[in-house]
Amino acid sequence: MASAPQNLPLFYKDLMPLNSRDHASWKARQLPDAKFMKGAHAIPLTVEEFVDAQRDFPIVFSSGDDPLPLALMGLNEGVNTYVDDDGKINEPVYLPAYIRRYPYMLARLSPDAQELSLCFDPTADAVGDFGEGETLFDGEGKPTDATQRILQFCEQFENAGQRTKAFIDELKANDLLMEGEIGITQNDQPDKPFVYRGFSMVDREKLNAVPAAKLEEWNKNGLLMLIHAHLFSLDQMRKIFGRQAQQGKGPLHQQDTPLSVN
Repeated sequence: MASAPQNLPLFYKDLMPLNSRDHASWKARQLPDAKFMKGAHAIPLTVEEFVDAQRDFPIVFSSGDDPLPLALMGLNEGVNTYVDDDGKINEPVYLPAYIRRYPYMLARLSPDAQELSLCFDPTADAVGDFGEGETLFDGEGKPTDATQRILQFCEQFENAGQRTKAFIDELKANDLLMEGEIGITQNDQPDKPFVYRGFSMVDREKLNAVPAAKLEEWNKNGLLMLIHAHLFSLDQMRKIFGRQAQQGKGPLHQQDTPLSVN
């Protein structure tokens, strides 16, 4: 049974191509919990989710030459303030498509492959020769409606990824990204802030200096709304900091605290 390339992204421990030969009788079922995301504090995000996600999370960008939008569920590596010790999501919250896609994804089975194939993480225990669940292939080996829905969602995610790249390319072309820094103080020690670095954000001063014609263009094509959603969301840093403190998961001492979202 062939395996997909093993340069795996966040959450995925293994990757296996789904096919009617090996998985003719297999079924798909929902994951029983969210343990797979328990230690993940920064979740990849597409631009189509900015407006919904900014209500719950800070949206930042990874640093480096190829920045990626990220929703922060925690401010420190290994801390996710929305998943408890039992792997349960402890309150209603927007779940990024990257999370909802797991354990499936589209991948090239070889570096020179032209097409993407539907794959799944076999360690997730969501796809297998189960007695219950949704059948993946019919008696003739054709994908069922359940498989088509999974494939369609993964295709939509890939398309959203292309639009996200175009958004990032526009930010880079206009030199709008800067190294981020957020200082958060506690009421009892206002002179000793927790300073978070290690991420990128839009430079407000450079945004204010963008020519009016370019701003009008961005307003018409929706890019300006995305930038504002990102900037508004940064206020959620204090909310996540408060959640960490309440859960006893925050840093014990004021210090420069990298987000580690590279």
